[in-house]
This record gives sequence, structure tokens and C-alpha cells, in this order.
Amino acid sequence: MSDKQNSKNFIKRLAIAVLVLLVFIGAVVFAFDPFYHYHKPWFGMKAVLNDKEYQCVGTLRNFDYDALLVGSSVMENNDNSWYNDAYGVNAIKAIRSYGATADLCYLLDVAYEEHDLKYVFYNIDPSSLYGEAETTYESTGCPMYLYDRNPFNDIQYLYNKDVLFEKIPYAVANSFMGDYDENLSYNWAKWKSFGPDMALGLYFRPTEVKEMLPEDAYLDKVNANIELLTEQVKAHPETEFIFFYPPYSMLWWDMSFREGEKDAIIRCEKEMTKALLSYDNVRIFCFQGERKVATNLDNYMDTIHFSPEINRLMLDHIIAGEYEMTLDNYEEMLDEVSAFADDVVNDYILSYEKEGLLKYASEEE
Repeated sequence: MSDKQNSKNFIKRLAIAVLVLLVFIGAVVFAFDPFYHYHKPWFGMKAVLNDKEYQCVGTLRNFDYDALLVGSSVMENNDNSWYNDAYGVNAIKAIRSYGATADLCYLLDVAYEEHDLKYVFYNIDPSSLYGEAETTYESTGCPMYLYDRNPFNDIQYLYNKDVLFEKIPYAVANSFMGDYDENLSYNWAKWKSFGPDMALGLYFRPTEVKEMLPEDAYLDKVNANIELLTEQVKAHPETEFIFFYPPYSMLWWDMSFREGEKDAIIRCEKEMTKALLSYDNVRIFCFQGERKVATNLDNYMDTIHFSPEINRLMLDHIIAGEYEMTLDNYEEMLDEVSAFADDVVNDYILSYEKEGLLKYASEEE
């Protein structure tokens, strides 16, 4: 056999070997599917969820559930089983770090494609009320090949060395060798510290106190976000939506005052609350004025992120029907939140000022 023929045969065998290897790699990623892009876990594996930008959409499309925990990073420390036990549901999380209204409504749309939901438990972050009413997934670099339904760009997932050599082994290890709890999906609290040192160390106080914005400064933006959320509520009367405003720390309210945004934020909350409460399938709870929580920095790791114990406390109050807002009391409740923010500036924060425990933005390296 000539050298030329040998060369052709070698190239042919090499091509076949490469093709077989590619098929094998793609099959391995498809079968283990650590981002749940194609299916829920196989082979008795657990749903190991720790990377929401890559996994959330897949779980919403492919998992079995009838309730959602929706919100930003402050929603992640909930234990899904708390809600399952309290409401008799099978809940999973729909999380977006920024908690932008448009992003969360996008996740709701994905969930409703194939699922009927009994409950949606929705954490309303104040900043989401006056954020832009447009999704941010693509603009922030999320892996859109996991979000769209285009099979041709799945090559970025099927032939990804990080998926093959890091994500799959991690999922396997946590499924069979660790004590991973599926109900603690996306939970970040295990490795974090909470307390005044952490919270104050991560708060760089605005140096100047800006003039307070008019109450209606963000009215156009909140109205756009109101339209997004009320459309979800209106389109799904079979779902009970339970919204709640979480207790950010007093440091956050100090910052909102010094940035001149406090009054405009309260107005946004009033507008959103009034609009949502006009629907029979909505309940809203407000924990922002819970002074014992918000003034105790032992509960926080920064200005907004609190410990799982606060997540549980809010749920207990919701189950008991406490701190619930109605069309008759929502304005009074939010006026009390505004009064609390004033007390933060005029009272609660003063001891930290006197002791020199507050860093200022000009000191940030």
C-alpha cells in the first residue's frame, strides 16, 4: 500500500475517531446536563443549584413544581421546604441577582409556558421599582444560548471544557458524596459572616447629603414596572401572588436619605402597592419598618443582605397574616416606613457617627 493511501486511511481513521469523541462528549454533557438545559436530573442525581444565571431558566422549563420563590439575591437564602410545608406546594426558585422587574417577569413567562402555578412568592426590592423596565440578561453577559430555544448554538454548552471538567464533577460529587440539600438552592449564607463589622465594613456612606428629590421623580419608571407586574397578575388569576417588601438595614435607609432618594422610593412603593392590591389574587406584606430587625446589624452582612433567620421570620409573619397591606392601610404603613427612615438619620445612626464607625465614600480605595 502506497504512502499516499496510508495517509488517506490515517486521516479517515482520525476523522472517525474525532467524530466519535465529539459525539461522546456531547452525549455526556447531554446526559448529566448540569445546567438542566434539556431535562431534570437523571441517574438519581440531586438538583445541584448554585449558578442561577446558568441554571435558573433550565429548571423553570424542565423541573416539576407548582410554586415559585421569585426575587433577587435576598430571596436566595430561603429554604424551599419552608414554603412546601406551609402551603402544600412543590416550590423552586426563580432568581435574578439584580431583581429587576423585567428580568423577574421574564422568568415568570418561562415558568408559565409549561406550568400551572398555585403560588408565586415575590420579593419586591425597592430599586426594582424605578429601574428600567427592560430585561438585562443579554446586556450583562448572561449565556443566552441557555435562554433561547435555538439548538444550533447549544454547541457552546455541549462542548464546553468548564462544563465537562468542572460542572459535571461538581454535580456528581454533591449528589452522591456530600450532604447537599436541594431545598437550599442558590443559598449563599453558609460561607458568609453577619454582624456590625461586616455590615459597616461594606457601607461607604455618601459624603454629601443631596437635596431630596421630588416624590414623583421616578413616576414614569415605576409606572412602566407596574404595567409589567400587573400584567402577570392579571394574566394568571388562578395563581395567588404573595408580594413582600424585605427589611433592608438602617444603613440602606441612611444611604437613601443622603442620596436624596428616600421620598421618591416611598412614593414608588405606594404606587406599586396600590396597583397590585386592585387584584383579588394579590396579597402584600411590608417588613421595611420592622425596627428590631433593621436596626440590629447582627442580622446583616452589608446594607441589604440579611441572614436566613430573617427570611424565615418574614415567612412566619406571612403565614400568620401579620404586616399585611390593604387598600385601607398601605399608605399609613409606608408612611411609618418613611418615619423610620427619618429616625435612622436623626437617631439610630448617630451613635455610629460619634464612635467613628462609619466609612465615607471618599475613603473607599
